[in-house]
Amino acid sequence: MKVSALAENLRGSEIIKIAGEINELKRQGQNIANLTIGDYDSNIYPIPDELKQGIVDAYADNQTNYPPADGVLLLRESVSTFLKKRLGLDYKPNQILISGGSRPLIYSTYLAVVDEGDKVVFPAPSWNNNHYCDLLKAQAVMVQTKPENNFMPTADELRPHIKGAALLALCSPLNPTGTMFHKKDLEEICDMVIAENKTRTADQKPLYFLYDQIYSQLTFGDNQHFDPVTLRPELKDYVIFIDGASKCFAATGVRVGWGFGPVGVIDNMKAIVGHMGAWAPKAEQVAMAKYIVEDDKVNNYLDTLKGRVQASLNALHKGFQELKADGFSVDSIAPMGAIYLTLKIDYSGKTTPDGTVLKDSADINFYLIKEAKIAFVPFSAFGTDDSVNWFRASVGACTFQDIEQAIPRIRVALSKLV
Repeated sequence: MKVSALAENLRGSEIIKIAGEINELKRQGQNIANLTIGDYDSNIYPIPDELKQGIVDAYADNQTNYPPADGVLLLRESVSTFLKKRLGLDYKPNQILISGGSRPLIYSTYLAVVDEGDKVVFPAPSWNNNHYCDLLKAQAVMVQTKPENNFMPTADELRPHIKGAALLALCSPLNPTGTMFHKKDLEEICDMVIAENKTRTADQKPLYFLYDQIYSQLTFGDNQHFDPVTLRPELKDYVIFIDGASKCFAATGVRVGWGFGPVGVIDNMKAIVGHMGAWAPKAEQVAMAKYIVEDDKVNNYLDTLKGRVQASLNALHKGFQELKADGFSVDSIAPMGAIYLTLKIDYSGKTTPDGTVLKDSADINFYLIKEAKIAFVPFSAFGTDDSVNWFRASVGACTFQDIEQAIPRIRVALSKLV
């Protein structure tokens, strides 16, 4: 049956393909430690009790009609307060847009500032920018990053590509790596954007800066989150922030995201989100508005969540470092933020017990799924080449015990390769 050229050529999610393999093995009765999906198991990491009760109360209060196109005013006011207290960012309610999670905000940013054929610059690995470029028929410029920089892009790596670009899309803490910008590196990128915009005339679009900080509340130890507008206030007219409740409150299914930025862009994004009908449910908005300004409850929840997530990430990192010390061709980058750990499993060219040669990162991953009963996501799903043997491990859907018990299985599986 004939469909649109866009539909015919749109690439499916590589993560969903891996999930299909896992689900089939589970259907066969196998127990797989699934470290693929950037989500939480809500039985392991439930949302805050107060938020849950607030949602129930809002439905009981019949908060079930359409919300305002830009979001319930009380929530936009609460987000404004939340941003000021926790990040020092000063954005008024009319500069804030609520949507059904952060994904519609990213897509509407693209639609608001990128035209067909425009250049969009983003690092590889990164999440979904390549697919948004496909949807808009934009020119995707994937800038390959390096492990020695924790896979975070540098100004020197980005600079050759930004001339004439419509959008620079960055994320910190980064999905898929769980790594973050150091202050100096982000400052240099900010200065690069400022310098580029000074070369553009009034009748040209500026270089807009999409900054996804959905994981900003999930940082560990001494690692500090930085943002472009705090570092360089003159960028405020060009930066569109992506944020929300999904990750910091384990509330991915609650679907409340917030974006904020210059009024002119936010107003256009509001119209786009409205036409898509991608609003957050009204009851959830009402409950979120009350919850996020209850500082003690938010702090208690975040402290507990971060402690548990960090313990799981540390256990996986420790396990891989022990494998490395024992001579296995693996590595890992110490966790900095988000729910992800970056792993290296460098076994391309090795042969399995049944004689199969592992050609690339996808083969390595499926071998581990079958032999070690554990699943990761190769960085090739995030824009890198198949030959790059680095992987994302997402710990939100596994217990600490699941992760500890998986390390010996990985050791056995890798020991079988020759």
